[in-house]
Amino acid sequence: MSKEEELECSFCGRKKPETSLLIAGLDAHICDRCIQQAHGIVVEESNEADTSELSAELMLKKPKKIKAFLDDYIIGQEHTKRVMSVAVYNHYKRLLQPASDDDIEIQKSNIVMVGQTGTGKTLIAKTIAKMLNVPLAIVDATVLTEAGYVGEDVESLLTRLLQAADYDLAKAEKGIVFIDEIDKIARKSDNPSITRDVSGEGVQQGLLKLLEGTVVNVPPKGGRKHPDQKFIEVNTENILFIAGGAFDGIERVISKRLNMKAVGYSASMSDDHVDHENLLQYITPKDLKDFGLIPEIIGRLPVLTYMNPLDAKTLRAILTDPKNAIVKQYKKLFKMDDIELDITDGALEFIVTKAVEYKLGARGLRSLCEEILTDAMFELPGGDTKKLSVTKEYAESKLSKSTLKKLKAVS
Repeated sequence: MSKEEELECSFCGRKKPETSLLIAGLDAHICDRCIQQAHGIVVEESNEADTSELSAELMLKKPKKIKAFLDDYIIGQEHTKRVMSVAVYNHYKRLLQPASDDDIEIQKSNIVMVGQTGTGKTLIAKTIAKMLNVPLAIVDATVLTEAGYVGEDVESLLTRLLQAADYDLAKAEKGIVFIDEIDKIARKSDNPSITRDVSGEGVQQGLLKLLEGTVVNVPPKGGRKHPDQKFIEVNTENILFIAGGAFDGIERVISKRLNMKAVGYSASMSDDHVDHENLLQYITPKDLKDFGLIPEIIGRLPVLTYMNPLDAKTLRAILTDPKNAIVKQYKKLFKMDDIELDITDGALEFIVTKAVEYKLGARGLRSLCEEILTDAMFELPGGDTKKLSVTKEYAESKLSKSTLKKLKAVS
């Protein structure tokens, strides 16, 4: 028997002629089949380790619990909170799924939120990221330009996410990117652009692969790319993208579509049941296309939801009810100077009435509170006064001198 025939795999015992490859070690040999099996075991173990590490860090709750958490911080918007809870739960459940043999690959569901300014789009994204304990990057779409122009490339979204994750790549690749003002990159006309659309359609096209899932070379400190630069490779397949925008004027598009339905013999289907005060609830992906988003980007943002406009009742609740309510914030600010702040119901109702008048949403409430309390916040710290009571009369007197009043008079 030759020396070569005597050689055998130290793991499975196969003789050298029975193997395709036999690799020699210091005092042992291993065949190609055992290498393949060992490699499979290593990959499976590392996947399980990654999943268990993610599940340990990620505080994923069931949709009902996610919504209950959102209820503590966001007033109203019941439909959007339900939609967001399910979409976020499904996305992170997909990341935590163990490897299976059924070849069913669950795709991610990016989200687009449509709503007027000050209705809480950004707040919902912030609250969800806070609850899940994942990094969140809030990026403004208005600064993005087509590659090659002055401005920020779409890769800057991922630079912000890396910064939010303290450059922990694994953490960043499971984070959330909130793209604000997505409506500002709508294309300017209904026809596809034949010239360069610097901050419109070109940016939408640049976002396509990012939203779907691809490996992107990201400059670690942001800015323009140049050949000698070191890049960080970021895989966007498991990053959840949430887009939000006011889509100012989309109500006209929705109204036109709803009216077109009631033409001809079917006109007997009266539109009495249509809520003209809140047309956003009837929004469809086609309305986004008519507004100026390209079909490809709408397809990559499959979950579409809307924010209800804020009425007086909701604004009143926003002032006092959430965990982070505006009135609670001001009380804490005064308490730091040992001053007790008390705002009467009359004053709160007055603030709400003015906020509805100015149509600035929840942000309008803060502007009004600042106007009313600025003088007190300037004069009282360091003085003898230990209690401030804000009545309706006090609020009216402060607001009558305010810039908001002057602006209203000019307009």
